[in-house]
Amino acid sequence: MRSLQKIIKLMLLEKKDILLAIICGFVAGISSVALFAASGYLISKAALTPPFYTLIILTSAVKLLGLIKAGAKYGERLYSHRATFTILSNLRITFFEKLEPLVPHLFRKYTSGDLLARIVGDVESLQNFFLRVFYPPIVLLLVFISTVFFASFYSAAIAVIMLVGFLLTTIAIPALFYLRQAKLSGKVKQERGALSIEVTEFMYGFRDLKLFQQLQTKETQLLEQSETYLKQQKQENINKAYSQSVNGFITSIVSWFVLAVGAYLVANGELDGIFLAMLVMISLTVFEPAAPMAVFPIYMEESKSAATRLYDVAEDPDIQADDGKMPIELLDRAPEISLQQISFSYMGDWRATIPDLSLTIPAGSKTALIGASGSGKSTLLQLILKMQQVQVGEIHWNNQSLATIDAASIWQQTKVVLQENHLFYGTIRDNLLLADNQLDDQQMEKALAEVNLGHLALDANVSENGENLSGGEKQRLAIARALLKKGNLWILDEPTSSLDAQTEQMIYQHIFEQVDGDTLLLVSHRLYGLEKMDQIIVMDHGNIVESGSYYELMEKRGYFYQMKILERSLL
Repeated sequence: MRSLQKIIKLMLLEKKDILLAIICGFVAGISSVALFAASGYLISKAALTPPFYTLIILTSAVKLLGLIKAGAKYGERLYSHRATFTILSNLRITFFEKLEPLVPHLFRKYTSGDLLARIVGDVESLQNFFLRVFYPPIVLLLVFISTVFFASFYSAAIAVIMLVGFLLTTIAIPALFYLRQAKLSGKVKQERGALSIEVTEFMYGFRDLKLFQQLQTKETQLLEQSETYLKQQKQENINKAYSQSVNGFITSIVSWFVLAVGAYLVANGELDGIFLAMLVMISLTVFEPAAPMAVFPIYMEESKSAATRLYDVAEDPDIQADDGKMPIELLDRAPEISLQQISFSYMGDWRATIPDLSLTIPAGSKTALIGASGSGKSTLLQLILKMQQVQVGEIHWNNQSLATIDAASIWQQTKVVLQENHLFYGTIRDNLLLADNQLDDQQMEKALAEVNLGHLALDANVSENGENLSGGEKQRLAIARALLKKGNLWILDEPTSSLDAQTEQMIYQHIFEQVDGDTLLLVSHRLYGLEKMDQIIVMDHGNIVESGSYYELMEKRGYFYQMKILERSLL
């Protein structure tokens, strides 16, 4: 329920349109009742052959009420739907603003398919909250109070019958369907999320499924999940239709009761017969705004479930990022990075990726991190970039605690090439301009030439995630992007793993020319060229097993020496 309260607060930002929609809705509802009441009275009065001017007045009143109803109905639709679309827009923006700081922590717990189901499906479900949950009861209550008050002047008994009908159609019957709908809505949301996961897995893994000849199996699983989802949707829609049918039946019964009691009162002389048709017509019309109440609990449960699913992600304590607000001091010089007894474990992992590590990376130095796969090298880089957060210990940037620093200012200062680099759909130019949107064509062409991509035109197309480029071309394009970016800290995670030795040597030459005076942190499985590094950190299972310069480590004849000998024997 707390999640719905937050949705209501967000919704009330559009209070002007909401108020206008309620006013127009009330005017439309009460004018509809008045229109039918006047029509009933006109029919009865006409049977008594009144003066001609009386019929003219009554006929004109009916026409006027018809125009008022039409105009108010139009205003109701205009303001209610405008408010709904604006509320949805605000909701999407607010939800995205809450999610954006949680990346990449977000994907440690939630799959992309599940997130897609929440961002698209659950947000769309909330469009019914204002139109079906928040707004109709207010309009209905105002119309019913006014109508029952009016009817009580003619017959208290008929007013009571209408009041009982109001309680049945707006409270009793919807409550009967509420518990069943709560179960169905939960299953529909669950199956929709499961279907989204299956679809995204199928699309992402399509190539591998074909290569391993498992495409048919996965298609069968996807179709089965789709059928399950459709069955749950069908049950939900049947429940909605059944609720509306029962509600409609009760309103008809109430109208028959009004007719029967009214006829009895007329026969006993307690009610003037000329008003009977009017009261019956009122009973037929006043329940028109009550029709949406048949599905009120259904949409209420759907909205509550959707809001809960959205805020469960946005406010999940397991993935919250404790981001600082201070900028990095002294952005114009190379930083010193100090790690003091840090510890880190991935969510759900029984072992510590980095159990207890202390390390200092001097300002302006070139440091290499080497070790076997899974030794914690890439994790260490992510901690320095504040893409993950240490659980124990502290990281300092120029004697400034990383916990107090705004992550955006860290990325502004850093030139990064990771193992996986995303390339955006568009052109080569579009992807290079990510480094600095003030770059000119000459600068970009020079960077491409430095990574041996001079043959690519800046206007050449790049497919989604660079699918039309080879692995080496994607890696070199990411390096070119880093070369063009401003900053005094270089973080390179296996930047040349897909390149041949000659191209790798040429690129490292350009990098080392630019890195002069900056702080460089390099992760590499290859030991070639490490003679130029100021210090080499050898890691194993999250611990530092050796550190020193290239020549110091070779003299020790320890872990690094054995790795170097093994590499030479394989070449």
